[in-house]
Amino acid sequence: MPTELPYAADAELSLTYDELDVLRIQYQKELSQDHVTVQTKFNYAWGLVKSPIREHQVDGVRLFQDIYRAEPTRRRECLYYLALGHYKMGNFEEARKFNALLLEKEPTNLQAQSLSQLIEKGAARDGYIGMALVGGVAALGTLVVAGLIRRARK
Repeated sequence: MPTELPYAADAELSLTYDELDVLRIQYQKELSQDHVTVQTKFNYAWGLVKSPIREHQVDGVRLFQDIYRAEPTRRRECLYYLALGHYKMGNFEEARKFNALLLEKEPTNLQAQSLSQLIEKGAARDGYIGMALVGGVAALGTLVVAGLIRRARK
């Protein structure tokens, strides 16, 4: 089944400030008229997710969640973009959840398969960093206790 979903690498290519501003202005204009089209909201959400600024990414994911809830015909797309947004923010469990839902529906989706590999690598990297931090704290604690024991013996 052909798909027009972008690969995860596309999320790393941020829009320029001016490009994102065009999307923001269009979104706010429609919002002020009490009618935001799904496509305008979608485009703005994607621009926000692509941003290197975490606040933008959070807002983009929130907009994709709104679209997912309100537009059944866009749910398939939103699953991928939600997974991608959470991946980009380092929320690997959430990213895994949304991507798994998409892969249940489309097991041969190459973009979702690729994103799944990236999510697993990111989660593993975070796990290694966490283990290193815990190990470092434990080692430091052991040194402190050993120093206190030595002082107490003197």
